[in-house]
Amino acid sequence: MPLLTITTNVSVAAENRQSLLSAASSTVSEMLGKPEKYVMVYLADGETLAFGGSSDPACLMQLKSLGLPEDQTRQFSSRLCDLADGHLGIEPNRTYIEFVNPPRHLWGFDRKTFQR
Repeated sequence: MPLLTITTNVSVAAENRQSLLSAASSTVSEMLGKPEKYVMVYLADGETLAFGGSSDPACLMQLKSLGLPEDQTRQFSSRLCDLADGHLGIEPNRTYIEFVNPPRHLWGFDRKTFQR
């Protein structure tokens, strides 16, 4: 059930969207060790976004996943910054990443929540 949201002021050309989405999906699956068939990636490109008072290319990501291993977020940050740099040309020092481990009863899928 991992969800990676990518919000950026960079406009992604239509022919490059699938490549970015596929790379993001496989990266999240590999990082978390979860089946890619459950990974969702949401891209919001061409957004109005300023970082440090500048509208230069910037990115805000949120990685949400049940059981997110908090001791690995530093490595995840590095990999996600590499993704933004490689596919969007956004420098790592212009990327913020929020990591979220939601309560199971507040995350739903297939008409139910993940509460046990």
